[in-house]
This record gives sequence, structure tokens and C-alpha cells, in this order.
Amino acid sequence: MCFTISVTTEKAEKAIVDYLNTNAGVQMHFDFDDFGEKHLVSGFSHPELPIVKQGSIELGEWGLVPSFVVKEDQARDMQNKTLNARADTIRERKSYKDAIVSQRCVLVVDGFFEWRHATNQKIPYYIYPNDGTVFYLGCIYNTWTDKETGEMKDTFSIITTEANSMMEFIHNSKKRMPLILSKNDIKAWINPESSIDNVNQLMRPFNETQMSAHSISKVASYANKNRNYPEIKDAVEYNETTQGDLFA
Repeated sequence: MCFTISVTTEKAEKAIVDYLNTNAGVQMHFDFDDFGEKHLVSGFSHPELPIVKQGSIELGEWGLVPSFVVKEDQARDMQNKTLNARADTIRERKSYKDAIVSQRCVLVVDGFFEWRHATNQKIPYYIYPNDGTVFYLGCIYNTWTDKETGEMKDTFSIITTEANSMMEFIHNSKKRMPLILSKNDIKAWINPESSIDNVNQLMRPFNETQMSAHSISKVASYANKNRNYPEIKDAVEYNETTQGDLFA
């Protein structure tokens, strides 16, 4: 699955400014000066992240809240369950089946994190574009309204697909990966008029030849430690046959 990502200002802003310059009329509704660096951020903290919609770029809260949810406490509980939406069941699930039809968006990230299950240990990996740019993650969104207060907020889920060969090795427990779109596919993905067949064709594993990955410090596995610093993505080598604590 995909619960942990990296979104740093320099790369995200460059990609988004490029998108704005090549797509006339798109409005941006947040300021990068107020965004803050996110070298490693967990979806379970429900951060606000930049999502590209048809005609606008906005901050959306990670964890889609469907319209049938009524109260804020129910919404928060729901968000812990909707960080990811599986491509193979997305049209069947009550929480997602409306959004996939016409509420598709793209999340711009530097990369993402996943864990490989080895002998008595879980080894964290950082996965990133091998050209040093960004990944465009295919997502769905919903603008949820609190029925009690009238408050509205944008929320989204990252779609996942079957793993490519690289991700089968890294994410060897679930063998999933986030839906990564090519830059040229963004327009079709976010267009609410795109056909079902077109959208389905886009929900496929990304080409591993355009991805790089390396193992990193096991500090990345501890949610109670500060992991939001650039060096968290530095390469660390492991001996997978070493016996030891799961998070040693």
C-alpha cells in the first residue's frame, strides 16, 4: 500500500509551477510559503497536500471522506480507512465508486516509502523517480461537508495498483504500489469527461525503468520519532539474513 510519502517544497513547487505555465486558466489556491517541508509524512497524520484537479490546484487532506458521512468524529475514523483505494475494486466500494467517475485528481510527490519483509526484520525503502523530478500519483477526491457545522474540506485517497517487478521485490508482503501517472496522462486523468475505458487503462503499474529505490534507516519505521528531515532518505545497507529485532 502507500501510507508514507515525501513532498518537499522545491520539487513540488517546480512541478506545479510548470503545470500552471503549460495549462492556461488553472487557479492555485494555496501558498507554498505556508506549506512546510515534508521529507517523510504519514497518511495517518492526515496532512494537507497539493492536489491537481480540473482547473485548480488545492490543498487536500489525505484520507477521503465520502458524502454519506455525517459527523466530524465519523469522518476522522473513516479517513484512517481511506488513505488508499484499490484500483481493482474502486468501482465497487461505496466510499469510492462515485469519486472515480468524475472526481479524480493528482498528488505531486518527490517519492514514497515502503517496507520489505526480510528474515526477522522489516527494511524501509525510499522509492523515487530516477530522473530526479516528481511522481504524479493518481487519486480520487471528495469535498466533504460536516452536516452539523457546515464546514467543508477537500479530502483524497491515493489509488493503488498491482506492483511492478521492482515493487514486488520491495513490497513483498502485499505486492502493491501507488498509481503513478506519466506527465502526459494528467490531463486525461483529471478530466471528468474521460471515458470509463480510458480511466481504466490508466490504472496500471508504472514502468519500473523510470523508478529508483534504496534502503534507508530504520528510524523511518518509528512513528513516535522525528522522521521529517532530509537525511531520512539517505541510503543504508542491510544484510537481510541477519537475525534480530523486527525494527533493530
